[in-house]
Amino acid sequence: MINKQVFIQRRKKVFDQMPTNSLAIIPSAMEHSRNYWALYDYHQNSDFYYLTGFKEPESVAVLIKGKTSCEFILFNRPRDAAQEQWVGYRAGQVGAVDAFGADQSYSISELDEKMQSFLQNKNSLYYAYGRYPHFDCKVNRWLDDLRSLIRTGVRIPGEIHNLDDIVHEMRLIKDDAEIELMKRAAEITAQGQLKAMRVCRPCMYEYELAAELAYEFQKRGAQDFAFASIVGGGKNACVLHYPDNADQLKDGNLVLVDAGCEYKYYCGDVTRTFPINGKFSPEQRAIYELVLKAQLAIIEQIKPGNTWRHGEETAIKIITEGLCQLGILQGDVSELIKKQAYKRFYMHHFGHWLGLDGHDVGSYKAGDKWRTLEAGMLLTVEPGVYISVDMEGVDEKWHGIGVRIEDDLLITSDGNQVLTGRVPKNIEEIEKIMEK
Repeated sequence: MINKQVFIQRRKKVFDQMPTNSLAIIPSAMEHSRNYWALYDYHQNSDFYYLTGFKEPESVAVLIKGKTSCEFILFNRPRDAAQEQWVGYRAGQVGAVDAFGADQSYSISELDEKMQSFLQNKNSLYYAYGRYPHFDCKVNRWLDDLRSLIRTGVRIPGEIHNLDDIVHEMRLIKDDAEIELMKRAAEITAQGQLKAMRVCRPCMYEYELAAELAYEFQKRGAQDFAFASIVGGGKNACVLHYPDNADQLKDGNLVLVDAGCEYKYYCGDVTRTFPINGKFSPEQRAIYELVLKAQLAIIEQIKPGNTWRHGEETAIKIITEGLCQLGILQGDVSELIKKQAYKRFYMHHFGHWLGLDGHDVGSYKAGDKWRTLEAGMLLTVEPGVYISVDMEGVDEKWHGIGVRIEDDLLITSDGNQVLTGRVPKNIEEIEKIMEK
């Protein structure tokens, strides 16, 4: 668990980048009702959690930087015995201070009144306009109300800055506490994938395999999924974000399993593709080995000093060359790359940032240049090749083969660490694990 001091240090880093006489506002995520009495599972806004550690809805964090001090103010729900008996415990105002390090805490019902005074005469406001449409209206109303007081000498913030520019850059480089949680998320996700390999057999349904993953994740302490698990057999493996998990797994096909647990708010994300009957066919083997070759080569490029583009170019080159060698593409490799001929078969990027969100925040470019990789970044590496059953101009023997191989990597000072290496991806190892 991340202790209170870590969140205090994170807020300090934000304060360090704010000018004197400025204020930042971060709202919690909204609750969503499924019907008049039942709510969907609540998940806190990742930025809000990153800076506060606070998981309750109906909360707002305010950071105020004055001339001589910095103050963290938390608006949250008050203690209420009757409500807590129905829907769970609350920290209240005392808990916000004692357990979460707030300098002051007020009931959420006081938000409008207090924000009027907090915003008065501030030079700068930091707020992520456009990310929280429901909350934008509140901020606009507070500012409009202050404008009506201008003739009394009240000033409104003259500058409005996007708070994401600060917080998302911070989130991109993981601290020690985050890395430990992400290692655990990766380990649990890996165990789930191993279980899926061991139990997979013809005539199972995709949802049965998804249930095995869910059980393994929760048994090992994961509270949630990083995203809805993808279990696609046969042609469904060629649908990148296949949502149904409804079909029966057929003997002779591959199944693509893309899943990740969420452990204490941090995400794992692993894809493995394996034969439903435990044995790769020659065509399946050829496509699988091509994707694996690309993935291993990309992993070699993931190190400090290289850019994000190094991995992308590696994936494109190897996959295009491989498809030519298999006769699936014809022509000069450099010309095919220039024409993006590979995009029929490999249409996504090689990976993404990973952290509090499955596709975590942080830009992939710094200005007009591709971002240089740094120690502490965490990302996925997941090339793939997908040949749909109705793809024209491709020999039918390749139809319905979809392969993606994905691991979670931590960039270290001298290279990288594959956090999900426990899950085999060598063909011989996979077939051995799947022996019935």
